Amino acid sequence: MPVSDPIADLCTRIRNATMRQHKTVEAPYSQIKANILRVLKDEGFIEDWKKEETESFPILKITLKYDKSQNSVIRKINRVSKPGLRIYSGVDDLKTILNGQGISVITTSHGIFSDRECRKNNVGGEVICQVW
Repeated sequence: MPVSDPIADLCTRIRNATMRQHKTVEAPYSQIKANILRVLKDEGFIEDWKKEETESFPILKITLKYDKSQNSVIRKINRVSKPGLRIYSGVDDLKTILNGQGISVITTSHGIFSDRECRKNNVGGEVICQVW
């Protein structure tokens, strides 16, 4: 079934799986989703992810991360820039999320990075989503 916003679909799948305390969640594969998951893993919001080939199409298998009391590390994940309303931010306008407890995932001309990496590399771009 075609999805009009595949990144919002990925965020919703992760949000629903964490609310139900699932260990893993699957999503259709795309390169941009894989890069978003790479950022989430590097920042410590998910355990791991991998691309799996199936008979029809490849999927992403995401292993979610929980703390010792079985609370999800991802408390909230929101889509910011949408297909109908793109949100761009310069490097000077990037705000910290919850005093550094959360991140913004940003797509730049150099790739997809967290807001911390964007400040370090002095680049801005489109704010894809926020996670905390």
